Amino acid sequence: MGKVMLLDGASLWFRSFFALPEKITAPDGRPVNAVRGFLDTIAALVNAHEPTRIVVCLDRNWRPDFRIALIPSYKAHRVADTGDGRAEEVPDALPPQVDMILAVLQAAGIETGGADDCEADDVIGTLAVGETHDEVLVVTGDRDLLQLVADAPVPVRVLYVGRGLAKAELMGPAQVADRYGLPVDRAGNAYAEMSILRGDPSDGLPGVKGIGDKTAAKLITAYGSLDAVEEAAGTPESGISPRIAGALEQSAEYLRAARTVVSVRTDARVEFSRGDQRLPAAPDDEAALSALTGELGIDASVGRLAAAFGWS
Repeated sequence: MGKVMLLDGASLWFRSFFALPEKITAPDGRPVNAVRGFLDTIAALVNAHEPTRIVVCLDRNWRPDFRIALIPSYKAHRVADTGDGRAEEVPDALPPQVDMILAVLQAAGIETGGADDCEADDVIGTLAVGETHDEVLVVTGDRDLLQLVADAPVPVRVLYVGRGLAKAELMGPAQVADRYGLPVDRAGNAYAEMSILRGDPSDGLPGVKGIGDKTAAKLITAYGSLDAVEEAAGTPESGISPRIAGALEQSAEYLRAARTVVSVRTDARVEFSRGDQRLPAAPDDEAALSALTGELGIDASVGRLAAAFGWS
Protein backbone atom coordinates (compact mmCIF):
# COMPACT_ATOMS: atom_id res chain seq x y z
CA MET A 1 0.00 0.00 0.00
CA GLY A 2 1.26 3.43 -0.94
CA LYS A 3 0.03 6.79 0.30
CA VAL A 4 -1.65 9.60 -1.58
CA MET A 5 -1.30 13.03 0.00
CA LEU A 6 -4.13 15.44 -0.82
CA LEU A 7 -3.21 19.03 -0.04
CA ASP A 8 -5.86 21.70 0.54
CA GLY A 9 -4.07 24.27 -1.59
CA ALA A 10 -5.77 27.53 -0.60
CA SER A 11 -5.86 26.58 3.07
CA LEU A 12 -2.11 25.94 3.09
CA TRP A 13 -0.89 28.90 1.08
CA PHE A 14 -3.19 31.22 3.03
CA ARG A 15 -1.54 30.03 6.24
CA SER A 16 1.90 30.27 4.66
CA PHE A 17 1.22 33.90 3.77
CA PHE A 18 0.48 34.83 7.37
CA ALA A 19 3.21 32.62 8.84
CA LEU A 20 5.99 34.54 7.05
CA PRO A 21 6.47 38.32 6.74
CA GLU A 22 5.69 40.15 3.51
CA LYS A 23 9.18 41.63 3.61
CA ILE A 24 10.34 38.33 2.11
CA THR A 25 10.51 39.41 -1.51
CA ALA A 26 11.77 38.46 -4.94
CA PRO A 27 14.76 40.36 -6.38
CA ASP A 28 12.31 42.74 -8.06
CA GLY A 29 10.55 43.51 -4.77
CA ARG A 30 7.41 41.39 -5.15
CA PRO A 31 6.37 39.54 -1.97
CA VAL A 32 7.04 35.79 -2.12
CA ASN A 33 6.38 34.85 1.50
CA ALA A 34 3.45 32.58 0.59
CA VAL A 35 5.44 30.97 -2.23
CA ARG A 36 8.35 30.13 0.01
CA GLY A 37 6.14 29.00 2.88
CA PHE A 38 4.00 26.78 0.68
CA LEU A 39 6.96 25.09 -1.02
CA ASP A 40 8.65 24.58 2.34
CA THR A 41 5.42 23.06 3.65
CA ILE A 42 5.30 20.55 0.80
CA ALA A 43 8.95 19.59 1.38
CA ALA A 44 8.37 19.14 5.11
CA LEU A 45 5.25 17.05 4.55
CA VAL A 46 6.94 14.80 1.99
CA ASN A 47 9.88 14.26 4.33
CA ALA A 48 7.67 13.52 7.33
CA HIS A 49 4.97 11.35 5.72
CA GLU A 50 6.69 9.82 2.67
CA PRO A 51 3.75 9.79 0.23
CA THR A 52 4.01 7.92 -3.04
CA ARG A 53 1.50 10.23 -4.75
CA ILE A 54 0.58 13.86 -4.25
CA VAL A 55 -2.18 16.21 -5.46
CA VAL A 56 -2.56 19.90 -4.64
CA CYS A 57 -6.33 20.40 -4.67
CA LEU A 58 -7.70 23.74 -5.86
CA ASP A 59 -10.79 25.92 -5.40
CA ARG A 60 -12.33 26.75 -8.75
CA ASN A 61 -15.26 28.34 -6.96
CA TRP A 62 -14.98 29.01 -3.24
CA ARG A 63 -18.76 29.73 -3.12
CA PRO A 64 -20.22 27.11 -5.47
CA ASP A 65 -23.54 27.95 -7.06
CA PHE A 66 -25.17 24.73 -5.88
CA ARG A 67 -24.43 25.62 -2.25
CA ILE A 68 -25.56 29.24 -2.54
CA ALA A 69 -28.81 28.12 -4.19
CA LEU A 70 -29.62 26.04 -1.11
CA ILE A 71 -28.34 28.42 1.60
CA PRO A 72 -27.78 31.95 0.22
CA SER A 73 -25.92 33.01 3.37
CA TYR A 74 -23.16 30.46 2.68
CA LYS A 75 -19.90 32.45 3.02
CA ALA A 76 -21.83 35.57 1.99
CA HIS A 77 -20.18 37.72 4.65
CA ARG A 78 -16.77 36.95 3.17
CA VAL A 79 -17.52 38.61 -0.17
CA ALA A 80 -15.75 41.96 -0.52
CA ASP A 81 -17.84 45.11 -0.78
CA THR A 82 -16.38 45.66 -4.22
CA GLY A 83 -18.62 42.89 -5.51
CA ASP A 84 -15.82 41.20 -7.43
CA GLY A 85 -16.46 37.85 -5.75
CA ARG A 86 -13.19 37.78 -3.86
CA ALA A 87 -13.02 36.76 -0.23
CA GLU A 88 -12.79 39.96 1.78
CA GLU A 89 -10.04 38.64 4.05
CA VAL A 90 -7.68 37.82 1.16
CA PRO A 91 -4.82 40.34 1.28
CA ASP A 92 -3.88 42.05 -1.98
CA ALA A 93 -0.38 40.53 -1.92
CA LEU A 94 -1.63 36.94 -1.93
CA PRO A 95 -3.42 36.38 -5.31
CA PRO A 96 -0.30 37.21 -7.37
CA GLN A 97 1.62 34.68 -5.30
CA VAL A 98 -0.97 31.99 -6.02
CA ASP A 99 -0.14 32.40 -9.72
CA MET A 100 3.55 32.05 -8.86
CA ILE A 101 2.87 28.91 -6.81
CA LEU A 102 0.91 27.29 -9.62
CA ALA A 103 3.68 28.10 -12.10
CA VAL A 104 6.27 26.49 -9.82
CA LEU A 105 4.09 23.41 -9.28
CA GLN A 106 3.64 23.01 -13.04
CA ALA A 107 7.35 23.32 -13.75
CA ALA A 108 8.23 20.99 -10.87
CA GLY A 109 5.77 18.33 -12.03
CA ILE A 110 3.51 18.36 -8.97
CA GLU A 111 -0.05 17.36 -9.81
CA THR A 112 -2.90 19.79 -9.19
CA GLY A 113 -6.61 19.02 -9.43
CA GLY A 114 -9.75 21.12 -9.62
CA ALA A 115 -13.40 20.79 -10.62
CA ASP A 116 -15.84 23.30 -12.06
CA ASP A 117 -18.13 24.97 -9.50
CA CYS A 118 -16.39 23.11 -6.70
CA GLU A 119 -14.26 23.94 -3.72
CA ALA A 120 -11.01 22.16 -2.96
CA ASP A 121 -12.96 20.26 -0.28
CA ASP A 122 -15.05 18.64 -3.02
CA VAL A 123 -11.97 17.65 -4.99
CA ILE A 124 -10.43 16.16 -1.86
CA GLY A 125 -13.68 14.37 -0.99
CA THR A 126 -13.97 12.87 -4.46
CA LEU A 127 -10.37 11.65 -4.52
CA ALA A 128 -10.41 10.36 -0.94
CA VAL A 129 -13.68 8.44 -1.21
CA GLY A 130 -12.77 7.13 -4.66
CA GLU A 131 -9.41 5.75 -3.54
CA THR A 132 -9.39 1.94 -3.36
CA HIS A 133 -5.69 1.11 -3.25
CA ASP A 134 -3.54 3.54 -1.27
CA GLU A 135 -3.80 5.10 2.15
CA VAL A 136 -5.05 8.70 2.00
CA LEU A 137 -3.61 11.62 3.96
CA VAL A 138 -5.57 14.89 3.72
CA VAL A 139 -3.62 17.97 4.80
CA THR A 140 -5.75 20.98 5.66
CA GLY A 141 -6.46 23.76 8.10
CA ASP A 142 -10.21 23.23 7.65
CA ARG A 143 -11.95 21.04 10.23
CA ASP A 144 -14.81 20.42 7.79
CA LEU A 145 -12.67 17.74 6.16
CA LEU A 146 -12.71 15.65 9.34
CA GLN A 147 -15.91 14.23 7.84
CA LEU A 148 -13.69 12.15 5.53
CA VAL A 149 -11.87 10.09 8.16
CA ALA A 150 -12.31 6.36 7.59
CA ASP A 151 -10.67 2.98 8.09
CA ALA A 152 -12.12 1.27 5.01
CA PRO A 153 -11.88 0.56 2.14
CA VAL A 154 -8.56 2.32 2.72
CA PRO A 155 -7.42 4.35 5.73
CA VAL A 156 -8.23 8.04 5.36
CA ARG A 157 -6.54 10.34 7.84
CA VAL A 158 -6.68 14.12 8.17
CA LEU A 159 -3.59 16.07 9.19
CA TYR A 160 -5.13 19.18 10.69
CA VAL A 161 -2.70 22.10 10.53
CA GLY A 162 -4.96 24.90 11.71
CA ARG A 163 -2.50 25.75 14.48
CA GLY A 164 0.55 25.41 12.26
CA LEU A 165 2.59 22.53 10.91
CA ALA A 166 4.58 22.16 14.14
CA LYS A 167 1.33 21.55 16.04
CA ALA A 168 -0.37 19.42 13.38
CA GLU A 169 -2.84 16.80 14.60
CA LEU A 170 -3.27 13.49 12.80
CA MET A 171 -6.92 12.49 13.02
CA GLY A 172 -8.63 9.23 12.17
CA PRO A 173 -12.04 7.86 13.24
CA ALA A 174 -10.86 7.08 16.77
CA GLN A 175 -9.41 10.56 17.31
CA VAL A 176 -12.46 12.35 15.88
CA ALA A 177 -14.82 10.22 17.96
CA ASP A 178 -12.81 10.82 21.12
CA ARG A 179 -12.38 14.57 20.55
CA TYR A 180 -16.03 15.32 19.79
CA GLY A 181 -17.89 12.56 21.64
CA LEU A 182 -19.14 10.88 18.48
CA PRO A 183 -19.70 7.20 17.59
CA VAL A 184 -16.45 5.76 16.28
CA ASP A 185 -18.10 3.44 13.76
CA ARG A 186 -19.35 6.44 11.72
CA ALA A 187 -17.13 9.21 13.06
CA GLY A 188 -16.72 11.02 9.73
CA ASN A 189 -20.42 11.14 8.85
CA ALA A 190 -21.28 11.95 12.46
CA TYR A 191 -18.88 14.90 12.41
CA ALA A 192 -20.64 16.32 9.34
CA GLU A 193 -24.01 15.86 11.01
CA MET A 194 -22.76 17.56 14.18
CA SER A 195 -21.57 20.46 12.02
CA ILE A 196 -25.00 20.74 10.42
CA LEU A 197 -26.76 20.89 13.78
CA ARG A 198 -24.42 23.35 15.48
CA GLY A 199 -23.91 25.53 12.39
CA ASP A 200 -20.82 27.52 11.54
CA PRO A 201 -20.90 31.33 11.61
CA SER A 202 -17.61 31.50 9.72
CA ASP A 203 -19.34 29.78 6.77
CA GLY A 204 -22.67 31.56 7.15
CA LEU A 205 -24.46 28.43 8.39
CA PRO A 206 -27.01 29.21 11.12
CA GLY A 207 -27.38 25.76 12.62
CA VAL A 208 -30.31 24.84 14.85
CA LYS A 209 -31.11 27.39 17.54
CA GLY A 210 -29.90 26.32 20.96
CA ILE A 211 -27.79 23.39 19.74
CA GLY A 212 -24.03 23.59 20.11
CA ASP A 213 -21.21 21.06 19.77
CA LYS A 214 -21.97 19.05 22.90
CA THR A 215 -25.71 18.86 22.44
CA ALA A 216 -25.32 17.97 18.76
CA ALA A 217 -22.84 15.18 19.58
CA LYS A 218 -25.07 13.80 22.34
CA LEU A 219 -28.09 13.72 20.06
CA ILE A 220 -26.24 11.96 17.23
CA THR A 221 -24.66 9.47 19.62
CA ALA A 222 -27.95 8.75 21.38
CA TYR A 223 -30.05 8.29 18.26
CA GLY A 224 -27.43 7.11 15.78
CA SER A 225 -27.74 9.63 12.96
CA LEU A 226 -29.18 13.01 12.01
CA ASP A 227 -32.07 11.30 10.24
CA ALA A 228 -32.89 9.41 13.43
CA VAL A 229 -32.62 12.59 15.49
CA GLU A 230 -35.14 14.37 13.26
CA GLU A 231 -37.47 11.39 13.37
CA ALA A 232 -37.22 11.28 17.16
CA ALA A 233 -38.01 15.00 17.36
CA GLY A 234 -41.49 14.24 16.06
CA THR A 235 -42.06 11.45 18.57
CA PRO A 236 -43.05 12.69 22.04
CA GLU A 237 -41.86 9.53 23.81
CA SER A 238 -38.38 9.73 22.22
CA GLY A 239 -36.83 11.54 25.16
CA ILE A 240 -35.84 14.68 23.25
CA SER A 241 -36.81 17.76 25.21
CA PRO A 242 -39.74 19.81 23.84
CA ARG A 243 -37.43 22.81 23.39
CA ILE A 244 -34.94 20.93 21.23
CA ALA A 245 -37.68 19.05 19.38
CA GLY A 246 -39.35 22.34 18.53
CA ALA A 247 -36.08 23.87 17.35
CA LEU A 248 -35.41 20.87 15.12
CA GLU A 249 -38.88 21.01 13.60
CA GLN A 250 -38.58 24.75 12.95
CA SER A 251 -35.23 24.14 11.24
CA ALA A 252 -36.43 21.32 8.99
CA GLU A 253 -35.89 23.30 5.78
CA TYR A 254 -32.39 24.35 6.83
CA LEU A 255 -31.51 20.78 7.81
CA ARG A 256 -32.56 19.48 4.40
CA ALA A 257 -30.45 22.06 2.59
CA ALA A 258 -27.47 21.81 4.94
CA ARG A 259 -26.98 18.12 4.21
CA THR A 260 -25.82 19.07 0.71
CA VAL A 261 -24.06 22.30 1.67
CA VAL A 262 -21.99 20.86 4.53
CA SER A 263 -21.22 17.47 3.03
CA VAL A 264 -18.26 17.49 0.65
CA ARG A 265 -19.01 16.19 -2.81
CA THR A 266 -17.67 12.78 -3.73
CA ASP A 267 -18.66 12.92 -7.40
CA ALA A 268 -16.83 15.99 -8.67
CA ARG A 269 -15.46 15.85 -12.22
CA VAL A 270 -11.85 16.43 -11.27
CA GLU A 271 -9.50 17.70 -13.95
CA PHE A 272 -5.77 17.25 -13.40
CA SER A 273 -2.85 19.36 -14.55
CA ARG A 274 -0.65 16.50 -15.74
CA GLY A 275 -2.43 13.17 -15.19
CA ASP A 276 0.31 11.69 -13.01
CA GLN A 277 0.04 11.87 -9.24
CA ARG A 278 3.35 10.14 -8.58
CA LEU A 279 6.05 12.17 -6.91
CA PRO A 280 8.12 13.63 -9.76
CA ALA A 281 11.47 11.90 -10.20
CA ALA A 282 12.68 15.10 -11.87
CA PRO A 283 11.10 18.46 -12.73
CA ASP A 284 8.71 18.41 -15.67
CA ASP A 285 10.35 21.56 -17.03
CA GLU A 286 13.77 22.08 -15.50
CA ALA A 287 14.46 25.23 -17.52
CA ALA A 288 11.18 26.85 -16.44
CA LEU A 289 11.76 25.88 -12.82
CA SER A 290 15.27 27.31 -12.92
CA ALA A 291 13.99 30.54 -14.43
CA LEU A 292 11.26 30.87 -11.79
CA THR A 293 13.73 30.10 -9.03
CA GLY A 294 15.97 32.94 -10.12
CA GLU A 295 13.16 35.36 -10.88
CA LEU A 296 11.46 34.85 -7.51
CA GLY A 297 14.59 34.33 -5.42
CA ILE A 298 13.34 31.02 -4.02
CA ASP A 299 16.54 29.01 -4.36
CA ALA A 300 16.46 27.65 -0.80
CA SER A 301 12.82 26.55 -0.98
CA VAL A 302 13.24 24.86 -4.35
CA GLY A 303 16.37 23.20 -3.01
CA ARG A 304 14.42 21.78 -0.07
CA LEU A 305 11.72 20.57 -2.47
CA ALA A 306 14.35 18.92 -4.66
CA ALA A 307 15.88 17.19 -1.64
CA ALA A 308 12.48 15.93 -0.47
CA PHE A 309 11.73 14.47 -3.91
CA GLY A 310 15.23 13.02 -4.26
CA TRP A 311 16.19 14.99 -7.34
CA SER A 312 19.88 14.61 -8.06
